[in-house]
Amino acid sequence: MKRFAALLERLAFTPSRNAKLQILRHYLERTPDPDRGYALAALTGDLKLRAVTPSLLRRLVAERFDAELFALSYDFVGDLAETIALIWDGTPQGDLSLAEAVQILETTGKAGLPAAIARVLDRLGPSERLAFLKLATGNLRIGLSARLARTALAGMGAPDIADIEEIWHGLTPPYAEVFDWIAGGPRPAHAARAPFRPVMLSTPVDLDDLRGLDPADHVAEWKWDGIRVQAVSDGGVRRLYSRTGEDVSGAFPDVIAEMNFEGAVDGELLVRRAGEVASFNELQQRLNRKTVSRAMLGSHPAGLRVYDLLIWGGEDLRSRPLMDRRAVLEAADFGSDRIDVSALLAFDGWDDLAALRADPPAAVIEGVMIKRRDSPYVGGRPRGPWFKWKRDPRVVDAVLMYAQRGHGKRSGFYSDFTFGLWADDQLVPVGKAYFGFTDEELRQLDRFVRSNTTERFGPVRAVAPKLVLEVAFEGVNRSTRHKSGVALRFPRISLIRWDKPVEEADRLVTLEAMIEGEDAARPGTRHGRARRRGTEAPVADPDEGGA
Repeated sequence: MKRFAALLERLAFTPSRNAKLQILRHYLERTPDPDRGYALAALTGDLKLRAVTPSLLRRLVAERFDAELFALSYDFVGDLAETIALIWDGTPQGDLSLAEAVQILETTGKAGLPAAIARVLDRLGPSERLAFLKLATGNLRIGLSARLARTALAGMGAPDIADIEEIWHGLTPPYAEVFDWIAGGPRPAHAARAPFRPVMLSTPVDLDDLRGLDPADHVAEWKWDGIRVQAVSDGGVRRLYSRTGEDVSGAFPDVIAEMNFEGAVDGELLVRRAGEVASFNELQQRLNRKTVSRAMLGSHPAGLRVYDLLIWGGEDLRSRPLMDRRAVLEAADFGSDRIDVSALLAFDGWDDLAALRADPPAAVIEGVMIKRRDSPYVGGRPRGPWFKWKRDPRVVDAVLMYAQRGHGKRSGFYSDFTFGLWADDQLVPVGKAYFGFTDEELRQLDRFVRSNTTERFGPVRAVAPKLVLEVAFEGVNRSTRHKSGVALRFPRISLIRWDKPVEEADRLVTLEAMIEGEDAARPGTRHGRARRRGTEAPVADPDEGGA
């Protein structure tokens, strides 16, 4: 665990992408099998171990430590695993290989797991304890994407990242055949049926960026507010994958049943009723489910809007130009009213497209996708072929109510902020944001929280209502899970309003009016205006709906 612990620590505190690649590549080159394979699986999110829950860890702590002492320690550190690693009173006794740690977590039964974890913690030092607990909980938080981890692997030998990603879905840890391939051995066979292929992603763009491009070289289509999926039908095996390769088939049996084709298509998963696309909030009711009730299938019917073809008629189309693939797509017969083709938009210049983007026919449209006519389908995020031009974000002025300690590099700061709006004379929480500010602004916010704390709840502090935050967000939906009755999509802090009195912050009715406006704005009508921030720079989309 010492090597793995050192790797996690170095990656967590190294901001440079190239430096992260070098650190990980050196680890993979110098660490023997199977430890390096298990480390790679952990970093890519492909190591599926028995879940160790926070409640299990808290029960372990309760048996060893004074509750008040641990609560104070946890409040100071802000991270459960890190607090346990620091406070645990074991005596280091040699080392534990990563493979041994994985075997313990894989094979130990539920009843014996707490004692097994305690025995491991007893024999490790603080850094190794933290690495083991992060492995056990699946919560590494080191700022390294799965693709970047595979890019480091590709840097070790002849196969490039595209070759590795093409077969990754059919592999299992600890990847002995992959390391053999990199060392000059045979290419691993792709064992999976209906395999996932690497998805092509887009980059944010604005009108100034587009001015330097020829609109005649591009096509555009609406960016719908659903989730990006790859639908694969292969020899009777049908699968739906998220853009990261997660199998979501179980949550959408109605779509699976309609995939009467052989091939792999790229599209958007949406909830649709009578031809109208519902909000993302309604689609979200279907996500993360192993099974779906008959009532849910009836009330939230799902469909697929296809953007592109990867495999069709037994032919791999990805190397062909977009418009060639598009011609095959438009001629394809999916044989289902649940599956249709994304239409191209008619525009002569970027100002024409800007006018369409500013006034889309449905409130659930996020913006437009722009793609080069000659672009091949390339996995990852190549710069240039595909762009997303999202609508300007909506903004509200909210009041800071609570702050929670961050994790990893932010564990010493209050960095997760809950904010609220006025409902009559009371503030009600409407969302939580943990990005959108600079490092210097984080330090300012942290000082403000510490100086204006009114109550403490473990790692969370209640803050005196003195500070207004301008919060940008992509959409708003009704929610029964929140006291305010609303939920924001992708909220982030766009501006700290040190100058603004809290009495002038927005009211809950502002968000409710936005929802009512979107409820009334159905396809074929124009949605009402909401307050938008037109000068916002392009923002990364965590969901990557559309592309």
